[in-house]
Amino acid sequence: QVQLVESGGGLVQAGGSLRLSCAASGTIFSINAMGWYRQAPGKQREFVAAITSGGSTNYADSVKGRFTISRDNAKNTVYLQMNSLKPEDTAVYYCNAIVVDGMYNPARPYWGQGTQVTVSS
Repeated sequence: QVQLVESGGGLVQAGGSLRLSCAASGTIFSINAMGWYRQAPGKQREFVAAITSGGSTNYADSVKGRFTISRDNAKNTVYLQMNSLKPEDTAVYYCNAIVVDGMYNPARPYWGQGTQVTVSS
């Protein structure tokens, strides 16, 4: 079994910054992509950013130029640096990892429990 634990959420004023972290632990043979999604009240969960094991990144248009995703493969940890935050960034942010959790198992997705980010105007 694999656990993803997020940290770093909180309350910040518009224009401010936050850094989210997500550490994966458990039975991990390898981690392919890691990423972040978010869900605002009354809305569907949406993609924010992702990074492959090789360091290639992808971002939602709404966060390009403001958010930066990175990872430390040795620590099985992914980060999301969020700058120039806007009230519309307010949401629960979820970590996602595509993990091979057994020698003969296919890669499958795991999710964290979510961390609240609130941006006040």
